[in-house]
Amino acid sequence: MKKLSRRSFLHRGLAGFAGLTMIKPGSLELTLTSEIRVDNVKLGNSGLTVSRIALGTGSKGGSKASNQTRLGMENFTKMAHHAYEKGITFFDMADSYGSHQYVGNAIKSLPREKLTLLTKIWTHEDGSDRNEPVRESLDRYRQEMGTDYIDIVLMHCLMQPGWGKNRTHYMEGLTKAKQDGIIKAVGVSCHNWDAMVEAVDNPWVDVIMARINPFQTNMDGTPHVVKELLGKAKQNGIGVIGMKIFGEGRHVSDAEREQSLRFALTDANIHCMTLGMESTAHVDDAVKRVMRLTKENKTH
Repeated sequence: MKKLSRRSFLHRGLAGFAGLTMIKPGSLELTLTSEIRVDNVKLGNSGLTVSRIALGTGSKGGSKASNQTRLGMENFTKMAHHAYEKGITFFDMADSYGSHQYVGNAIKSLPREKLTLLTKIWTHEDGSDRNEPVRESLDRYRQEMGTDYIDIVLMHCLMQPGWGKNRTHYMEGLTKAKQDGIIKAVGVSCHNWDAMVEAVDNPWVDVIMARINPFQTNMDGTPHVVKELLGKAKQNGIGVIGMKIFGEGRHVSDAEREQSLRFALTDANIHCMTLGMESTAHVDDAVKRVMRLTKENKTH
C-alpha cells in the first residue's frame, strides 16, 4: 500500500466521538507518535484475532447513512487508511448505516487477510413479509464490500427477549452461511438487558456487541451488572465487543474519554471495542490513549 503522507489535521472539524457532541479545538492531545500501533486480541473462542479498536461506521447511523458516510468517500478512505497504518484492521459496519461501499472502497488496496470485517443484519420475527433470504442479503453485502467472505455477522439491535425462538429464519440462514465459509462467526448486537441475558447462554452466539461505559449512558443496566454479565459471556467463550464507550458521544471531554477508556480496558469484561471515529485526530487520540492504558494495565 502506498504510504499516506502525514497531514496537519489541527484545523479539521473535530466533531465528537459518535458525532453527538462537539469537541473544542485544543481539547485533544494531538502529538503524533508514529510507532504507536494498536495491538491485537483473541475474540473469545470465535477463532478470530482482531485489533483492540474497531473503526465504527455508524455514528448517528440509520436510513443508509451515518456521520462516517457523510464524510464522503475520499475523506472516509483517507481516515480508514490512516487507521490501518495505526494498526486498526477491524471495521464495524451495518446494512442500515450504508457503510459497506465506503469500507469496500477503503480496503481495495489493503490485504484482505489482515482485515476483520463485521456487519449487522436487521431482523424481523419469523413469518414477517419483510424477511428476505439471508443468503441474498449476504451476497449483496459481499458485493458492496468487494469481498468473498465476511468475518462476523450480527443480528442487529435486539431489543427484546425471545429472539432465539422468533428469529430462526436468520439464525438458520447465518448458520448455513457459516458452514459454507461465507461468514466466519455469528452473534448479536444487544440493546436490551433480557436480550443480552439470553445471548450469554445461547450456544449459537459466537460474538456479542454490548453497550458499556462508566456513566450508564444508553446502557442496558448499571455498569456493575452489565460487566458481570459480560464476564459470564467471556467465561462461556463468547467474544465480547464493547460499544457506546463514550455514551454515544455524550462523554467526550478529555477526562471523560480517559475515564471511559480506562473502564473499558480494565473493568468492563470486553475483548475489544468499537469507536465511531470521524477524523484522523480521533484515530490518533484513541490509539495513543488505548495503548498507554493497556500498557499501564499490564504493568500493574
